[in-house]
Amino acid sequence: MTVLAAAEGTSDFRLVLAALVGIAAVVVLITWLKVHPFLALILGSLLLGAVAGLGVSDTITSFTTGVGATVGSVGLLIALGAMIGGLLAESGGADRVVAAFVDHVSTRRLPWAMAGVAALIGIPLFFEVGVVLLVPIVLLVARRTQLPVLAVGIPALAGLSVLHGLVPPHPGPLVAIAALNADLGRTLLFGLIAAIPCVILAGPVVGSWISRQLDVPIPARLGSGPADRPGSGPARTGTDLGDPTETGQRTTTAATGTVVAAPPRRLPNLGATIVTILLPVLLMLMRAIGELTLDEKNGLRSALDLIGTPVIALLAGVIVGMFTLGVAVGFGRERISSITGGSLPAIAGILLIVAAGGGFKQVLIDAGVGDLVGRAADNLNLNALVLGWLVAVGIRLATGSATVATITAAGIVAPLAAGLDSNTVALLALAIGSGSLFFSHVNDAGFWLVKEYFGMTVGQTIASWSVMETIISVVGLLSVLALSVVA
Repeated sequence: MTVLAAAEGTSDFRLVLAALVGIAAVVVLITWLKVHPFLALILGSLLLGAVAGLGVSDTITSFTTGVGATVGSVGLLIALGAMIGGLLAESGGADRVVAAFVDHVSTRRLPWAMAGVAALIGIPLFFEVGVVLLVPIVLLVARRTQLPVLAVGIPALAGLSVLHGLVPPHPGPLVAIAALNADLGRTLLFGLIAAIPCVILAGPVVGSWISRQLDVPIPARLGSGPADRPGSGPARTGTDLGDPTETGQRTTTAATGTVVAAPPRRLPNLGATIVTILLPVLLMLMRAIGELTLDEKNGLRSALDLIGTPVIALLAGVIVGMFTLGVAVGFGRERISSITGGSLPAIAGILLIVAAGGGFKQVLIDAGVGDLVGRAADNLNLNALVLGWLVAVGIRLATGSATVATITAAGIVAPLAAGLDSNTVALLALAIGSGSLFFSHVNDAGFWLVKEYFGMTVGQTIASWSVMETIISVVGLLSVLALSVVA
């Protein structure tokens, strides 16, 4: 028995060493050697497998299995979501939503409106695309109303960031859901609930406080919105941004960076735009509600299961968007095809990182690291939700990538999910997503994106953006823990 215990101890030590070496390799390659995360995850997986004793052949098999499973379950959804985002960006739908809200709220309520708008259009848009679309409008609003730029900008960034970390169809939540075998509908429902306090506290509340602490002037070179871009005619004021007869033309696409051949003839209808954005979410939520309230043999539940399947829900959003954000604004079939197809090259890097992360996660699981973490959590009597959050926080601080943090943390704690009920597994995915947003700093591309767009120093960016991200992460965890008590 003593020999067996010693052998088990040696094996556990080797697994811990393998995990640390593999994760450290990924961190060093990404942050120090500036290797692309896709290559870093492949090399880290091979090193992890070698130290764990898997062997080259088994490591490669494990990695490719993880890549295939991740692309199959997540890649298709990311691609469909990108198509909806492309249509929303190029039709002027995002401008239409923002203008409608901004035109009908008082100056005092503008930060709350910007947080709500950012959260709404952030559902189908990737974070970076949302920033490109919203920041010029944020700066324009700040200039017209004389509000501090961070009083408007922080709420907008909070709305985008919360949706990016907690709500499908964004890559991080989708990967966590796939890795943990969580129910997407439940995760979506809980994610939307948890997002509300996160957006409120990290957005208008914190934005108001930060804007009083930091004096950030509006960058003159970026202080133009859609109305001030070349070819869009005379600049509009803050009270006529919503004129439906103007189009908000662009010279380049926000989704792909390619030249736009021709602007839309008119802006899309506001109601139709909002319906298109929310349609996939509503369909998936209806499925989740049906699972919770209807019998398995009920015909209505079967129908809801079908239309609420993520692929079907997002495909429906794309098809509806072709009409509401394409045909309705005067785009022809070729232009619509160009927009939907043109949205895919921009996400190739994201898909490769997600896929490689899925392979890295599978090597962690097959090597036995996940089981080891599960046993350690049982011995320490550590809450699974807190553990998932802590693991994601550590990897986020080290790599700077929220997606890499989500993928790796989900792989490490995946074995814990097997013994949890459906609600807790969904909440575990959200706890990991919350941890992946913790304290963005200089090794995060998003940090530099925000810094440059708002013309801030590194210190100002840490005191505003990094603080905001940390608050989102902590409030997200507290919201998840609160939901675990009542769910």
